[in-house]
Amino acid sequence: MSEGKIRVGIGGWNFEPWRDNFYPKGWPQARELEYASSRLTAIEINSTYYGAQKPATFAKWRKDTPDGFMFSLKAIRFATQRRVLADGADSIKRFIDSGIAELGDKLGPIVWQLAPTHKFDVTDLTAFLELLPGEVDGLKLRHALDVRHASFQCTEYLALARKYKAATVFTESDDYPPIAEPTGDFVYTRIMRTHSDEPQGCKPEVFPQLAASARTWAEGGQPDGLPRIEPAPEHKAAHRDVFVYFISGAKERAPAAAMALRRALGEEVPAP
Repeated sequence: MSEGKIRVGIGGWNFEPWRDNFYPKGWPQARELEYASSRLTAIEINSTYYGAQKPATFAKWRKDTPDGFMFSLKAIRFATQRRVLADGADSIKRFIDSGIAELGDKLGPIVWQLAPTHKFDVTDLTAFLELLPGEVDGLKLRHALDVRHASFQCTEYLALARKYKAATVFTESDDYPPIAEPTGDFVYTRIMRTHSDEPQGCKPEVFPQLAASARTWAEGGQPDGLPRIEPAPEHKAAHRDVFVYFISGAKERAPAAAMALRRALGEEVPAP
């Protein structure tokens, strides 16, 4: 059984407050991805949510990042921001065929973000999950559902997501209902509670706790102390890959928080 890989990152890499903060003073904007990917192990791309990117763009992102790095992609909003999810078949196909395969082995999970007002409907969600392909150009695809309505906090939803091997984004936030139970063969969590008055975004004691949770997930377990919909299983599952992103909150602190978590995991992070 292979070990689960833990990847830690942020959302995007072009953010003005990160200049002279995360990026060294005078660092060229054209090389920000190069710098960010040398200190993080994953980035969640948000621009794919708003519009299609060109195959050459995905190929450049692959070229500008080191071996082992991964990108998560937010799927285009036209596929998910609709009342009837199953009506998004054409948008799903266009997104999958837009050139994402150019990322090669750096293609991480695809995140399908539903509207906060979208309620759980077993028939519609089943039809939507049926539309998500298992591969593109020979690359295995991993799908994560970012569900944001409290109606998804039910065992029926967990069973459906597991049937289709779709992960559920665990959002650590005051704004969205948390679903901490793993439903896929990887774990995807978005941390939205960083604070501007903390140099690393969170109090120092938070990072060893986060690291312990990430290791437990990677080993096939489920961390204690998280909100639950169903009882914790008695036995561990198979090892899982884990993606931890520091998103929103005090966004200017996200890179510092991600690097602090990497250090808590015992990983070496290059000095500025």
